[in-house]
Amino acid sequence: MVRTVTVGVDGSRESLAAADWAAREARRREVPLRLVHVREPDPFTLQDSAADPETREHWAQRIPREAAETLAERYPGLEITTDRRTGTPSAELIDAAQEAEVLVIGSRGLGIVTGFLVGSVALATVGRVGCPVVLVRAEGEEQGERSGGEQARGEEVVLGLELYRPCEELLEFAFDAAARRGAPLRVVHGWNPPLVYGIDPIAVDPRLATDLAEESARVLKDALRPWREKYPRVEVRAQAVVGRPARHLLEAAEAAALVVVGRRNRRSPLGFHIGPVAHAVMHHATVPVAVVPHD
Repeated sequence: MVRTVTVGVDGSRESLAAADWAAREARRREVPLRLVHVREPDPFTLQDSAADPETREHWAQRIPREAAETLAERYPGLEITTDRRTGTPSAELIDAAQEAEVLVIGSRGLGIVTGFLVGSVALATVGRVGCPVVLVRAEGEEQGERSGGEQARGEEVVLGLELYRPCEELLEFAFDAAARRGAPLRVVHGWNPPLVYGIDPIAVDPRLATDLAEESARVLKDALRPWREKYPRVEVRAQAVVGRPARHLLEAAEAAALVVVGRRNRRSPLGFHIGPVAHAVMHHATVPVAVVPHD
């Protein structure tokens, strides 16, 4: 079975930005790009012109075809396939992702103050899909489009890492992403003093705070050592910082090419299965966000 980079397209500006990002990722990975368009079952009566079967079929064919034609012109030599489906978008994308190395989805922005909206389709897909999912905003891709779709020199890949629950899949994805881009990898580990010392880091004795900071930095260095050896060409910038991990990740993401966070697999069928850090970064980061599932 040939693995692909798979992207959901629905004709929106966000999905077209996601398709462009996915095309570049497929080219980096040297795998085909697969465009998936999901047509939902028509809930209306046939008397509604919007529900005209021929009209809906026309758009179901046109959307992936035009996206494929645009990308083929922009990225000559890239193998592109289209897949038209009918059903629930999240369920169909999850099924399509079984053959994917990465699934890419467009995400809509609401503005700086309000933050960003991650819709129910994206949340349901991210929370249950078995491969890494990358959320792409049209706003974040505008600069890439103006520069020919390539990453600006010096832009980092940012990884949010929880040290005391090591995750090989997360580290592998982040180091590989940095290596493929020739980019530095910034690893951010946010930590707080144990609750026994109180909830305010300022209240901790300065000497104890120094000891805790040094211990966190040491554990982070040890966790990264084998990955530095595996990817010797990746420049690693590691930081263990006091405070909420999501806040530090969002600050680091302002000049990043990609932010990578983890999502722990859950067996319960209820809920979206996305942790608070990943959830916050998905909603507020303006750059592409990769969510990597792991046990």
